[in-house]
Amino acid sequence: MLTRRAFLAASAAAPVALTALPAHAAEPPVYSEDGVAINGYDPVAYFTEGKPVEGSGDFTAVHDGATFRFASAENRDLFAADPVAYAPQYGGYCAYAVSRGYTATTSPNAWTVHDGKLYLNFNRTVRALWSRDIPGNIEKGDANWPEVLSA
Repeated sequence: MLTRRAFLAASAAAPVALTALPAHAAEPPVYSEDGVAINGYDPVAYFTEGKPVEGSGDFTAVHDGATFRFASAENRDLFAADPVAYAPQYGGYCAYAVSRGYTATTSPNAWTVHDGKLYLNFNRTVRALWSRDIPGNIEKGDANWPEVLSA
């Protein structure tokens, strides 16, 4: 997986330079750290509260092999009833990176809900790049997903 330092350095460069970064092999279907997705933030809160909210170890659900944390039992139950509706796209990997053919980590504070789907990015600078053409980046990301996990 692309390291935070390497991706940060690349994100400071021109957007063209980001397309030259290589894909990485054998990534799990959901980006997680120590098995916890979205750095422990509640995916439902992005939709219900319009902001990132830290989840609690008291309210969890497993989806695609990763543990998601929630701020409340109600949010956990909403997720459990329809995880596809609330889970971040591209397994929570950076949506911009996936649109360019590789994976990168994400920050829970660099997010977008577009057409009822949650997209995460590496940081706010990368989110700004992503936001320049969200529909085009989604089209590219969808074409690359999930092959980027094994590329």
